Amino acid sequence: MQRALSVLRESGNRPNFPEWYQTVVREADMAEPSPVRGSMIIKPWGYGVWEQIQKILDGRIKDTGHENCYFPLFIPLSFIAKEAQHVEGFAKEMAVVTHHRLKMIDGKLQPDPTAKLEEPLVVRPTSETIIGDAFSRWIRSHRDLPMLINQWANVVRWEMRTRLFLRTAEFLWQEGHTAHADAEDAMGETLKMLEVYRSFSEETLAMPVIAGEKSANERFPGADKTYSIEAMMQDGKALQAGTSHYLGTHFAEAQNIRFQNDAGELLFCHTTSWGVSTRLIGGVIMSHGDDDGLRLPPAIAPRQIVIVPMLRGKPEDADVLTFGEKLAADLRQQTAFGERLRVLLDTKDIRSAEKRWNWVRRGAPIIIEIGPRDVAGGAVTFMRRDALRDGDKVKSTNAPRDQFIADAPRLLAEIQGQLFTEAKTRLDSNIRRDVTTMAELEAFFGASTGDDDEAAEFKGWVRVAWSRPDGHELQQIENALKALKLSIRNAPLDQPSNYANCIFTGAPGVEEILIARSY
Repeated sequence: MQRALSVLRESGNRPNFPEWYQTVVREADMAEPSPVRGSMIIKPWGYGVWEQIQKILDGRIKDTGHENCYFPLFIPLSFIAKEAQHVEGFAKEMAVVTHHRLKMIDGKLQPDPTAKLEEPLVVRPTSETIIGDAFSRWIRSHRDLPMLINQWANVVRWEMRTRLFLRTAEFLWQEGHTAHADAEDAMGETLKMLEVYRSFSEETLAMPVIAGEKSANERFPGADKTYSIEAMMQDGKALQAGTSHYLGTHFAEAQNIRFQNDAGELLFCHTTSWGVSTRLIGGVIMSHGDDDGLRLPPAIAPRQIVIVPMLRGKPEDADVLTFGEKLAADLRQQTAFGERLRVLLDTKDIRSAEKRWNWVRRGAPIIIEIGPRDVAGGAVTFMRRDALRDGDKVKSTNAPRDQFIADAPRLLAEIQGQLFTEAKTRLDSNIRRDVTTMAELEAFFGASTGDDDEAAEFKGWVRVAWSRPDGHELQQIENALKALKLSIRNAPLDQPSNYANCIFTGAPGVEEILIARSY
């Protein structure tokens, strides 16, 4: 596989990055397409990564005062229709249930015409409307506020062009929903959760991001403000890794979510929503993968250390297995990232070299090989997945057994930090700040080469000033950017004290924005 991936990711332009990505997903045994077009089967190793993401992020969400609950998969169409902007934003992606029974008709199993639903049901694309309906019953007084809930669920958005983890018809996510007495409290919540996502992405996924506000044309349907975290992939494209929305009172008015204040007045709540999804796994792959396959940050690796016994069908194999079992048990007593180490002794009956490369492809952070000599010398030979090669040569390190056990938490922390440093260097060094006109923007990015830009050379992002136009003027700018396969990613929260003129309108700039090609 190493040879195949290095061909796919040629130095310089890396013209076959999408193929490289699909190859890594397949060879790392993360996921595969399902029989349903656009959906995926998440395999144990891929789901193990999601379980770690879910566990760690769930703890952070609960630490901010939120409680988990669950809402139905099916949403009455009338609920969706109450919010006009919401309907417009999701109409083309909604899957709709119209019948509740099948029947054999003319030898074919078909929806029973007599079992048509009185009201169609939408398969959950997002839960603002049905949760808003519950909030309208649960909230009566200012004493009920703020209401802070979260759910882990699956959603369906009928995407026509799909790619495993990045964009599928069904995916897994968490969605938080909150209600507040005033705009200030709701905005504070929106930004608080944005920061939770930023810190989680950087500290747990080792994936640096830029947090900022989306432009008006990129807002979540029905939101007053939308914020995002944007990550740079190894092909220079941006990945929207998470969003947080201040919804104002739009959904509260549509769903009649009101509370009585101290003066006895009935007021509409201000609401928020925010979420991340299994798209994060795609981001990790494209941020950290290399020509040998996946590289997982130790914080989310289902197995942080894998021990591969070198078995040869000889009597000394028993001693090697005993040595490996004791090594694994002792390593599991060590802690890293606040938990006991996740260690596996791989005893599958396949060739040792094949097992080793299997774990290289899967991105296990540390891979240990033990044989009779290691047993005799009380040592281990290990490879760090973040620094597997010195040129074309695979690097390995020999260490006394007890020393390695003591050093294992530090080594995992170093790997986590090294992956972040590599990705952060790429992000910081590939944002252009010297583009001042639309002509320069076009010259920098060049013409689009097709829908996926599979042969596009690495370009990175551009950070420019703009005057925050809206209406028809904004639409014209959006159309011009779309022609180049570009989009406005966000206006970073960290803004300078003064601005150049807007590159689109020539008017004085009021903020800086990021422009990039994206997933």
